[in-house]
Amino acid sequence: MHIPFTKMHGLGNDFVVMRAGGDAPPPAEVIRALADRRTGIGFDQFLWLEKAHIAGAAAYYRIFNSDGSEAEQCGNGARCIARLLGSGPGQALVLQHRGGSSRARIEHNDLVSVELAVPRFEPERVPFVAEREAPSYEVSVAGRTVELRVVSLGNPHGVLRVDDVDTAPVDTLGPALERHERFPNRANIGFVQVLDPEHIRLRVYERGVGETRACGTGACAAAVTGQRAGWLTGRVHVALPGGELIVRWEGAGTPVWLTGEAIVVFEGTVDI
Repeated sequence: MHIPFTKMHGLGNDFVVMRAGGDAPPPAEVIRALADRRTGIGFDQFLWLEKAHIAGAAAYYRIFNSDGSEAEQCGNGARCIARLLGSGPGQALVLQHRGGSSRARIEHNDLVSVELAVPRFEPERVPFVAEREAPSYEVSVAGRTVELRVVSLGNPHGVLRVDDVDTAPVDTLGPALERHERFPNRANIGFVQVLDPEHIRLRVYERGVGETRACGTGACAAAVTGQRAGWLTGRVHVALPGGELIVRWEGAGTPVWLTGEAIVVFEGTVDI
């Protein structure tokens, strides 16, 4: 069966988007095959669009990592969906997902903004194993102890502050922390370098994918944990390997807004 798809990316964080025709999404083994960058299409995440379950929403979306596992949220993916379904600058949309619904907006400068979840820091909401909530946690991993800040943006994140992201041990600590026993559902792990209160550099080892060129919810996690620690302001420019995102957060009890580019690369069909 030949199925149409759209290839998109947000700062190099790339996606294949498919629209449901009444069928269920492909099984995990098919998603893994499609994700292969040599023998498939290649992507970080697979985005499956269904008819919205609530009035007024443009679509209901599901997110699958390149290893076939399903994720709860994806900031860059949500922005790409808004770009695909939107009609032009100034348009506002509502997108439905597993965690509820989010507002999105096509900006007049051709960027796309999406409203993500209200950050949750309680360990049981991340989830993260700890006796009580704390600003940061000491975690033993790979023969060393690191200071980790945790947050849920609809999906779980751990954030480490480092002196220089270029030399940060992303390849070793990233996978070790992603699957650490204190993260029951695994986690996205961010390595953040603070340049000044409005600018950070970031690398993210994504759950079920590995290091990506950009991670939208990872950028939000770094910005809100940094603001909570007193390092950052409420509007932060996040420089990732693939480009820059802007994160805005007005503080406790409010949702995070993420802004950046969302690009259609090409359209095609694939036999699955």
